[in-house]
Amino acid sequence: MDFTFIASTMVTLLKAVPTTLILFSLSIVSGGLLALVIVWMRTSGNPVLSGFAKGYIFVFRGSPLLIQMFLVFYGLGQFGVIRYSFLWPFLREPMVCAVLSLALCTAGYTAEIFRGGIRAVSPKEIEAARSIGMSGFLLVRRILAPIAFRHALPAYSTEIVLMMKSTALASLVTVWEVTGVAQRLISQTYRTMEVFLCAAIIYLVLNFIILQGMALLEYSLSRHRRAIPQALKA
Repeated sequence: MDFTFIASTMVTLLKAVPTTLILFSLSIVSGGLLALVIVWMRTSGNPVLSGFAKGYIFVFRGSPLLIQMFLVFYGLGQFGVIRYSFLWPFLREPMVCAVLSLALCTAGYTAEIFRGGIRAVSPKEIEAARSIGMSGFLLVRRILAPIAFRHALPAYSTEIVLMMKSTALASLVTVWEVTGVAQRLISQTYRTMEVFLCAAIIYLVLNFIILQGMALLEYSLSRHRRAIPQALKA
């Protein structure tokens, strides 16, 4: 092990971390918003909307993310309606294609996670809220959404970690994030072990921070459950 080379490699890879974080953040936010729309369609009771949501979830959960990314990056330009539209200056950018494919994929998984959280809400809690006059958006904001999110949080934290690791695939469409820079260094130095070891350490640290943040969020959302035993002791 050449520790001098490892140190210089780590510095080089750390410069690509902001690109990875931008790719990850945009994908999670846009995918989460799209997932909410898919969940609404899935639970709307409208057979057309529900059928579309089921099809969307099946396609993006059932096909590999790598193929989805290649189809977005290489395939969209083959359609004239897209190539000659106002969207093409954006869709021809590798970063936009990577974010779009990651967001579309995570939306399928996240929608099912959120739907599971909604189904875990007790009907008695909804009935109690309606008995005091809550309905519509107020019921969703005060009762349904907070409880469903608490139930979905453990599975959703796993999806977020998987998305951080999935950003490595963006290197295959020429987005120079951590893995892309690592591959470029390997092609220049032929030192696979040291370079990928540094990249693995960076991903481990990033995922550790994410998991700690999600654990703190879950802890803060479950205060009422910790307060019950303390009240019984008093």
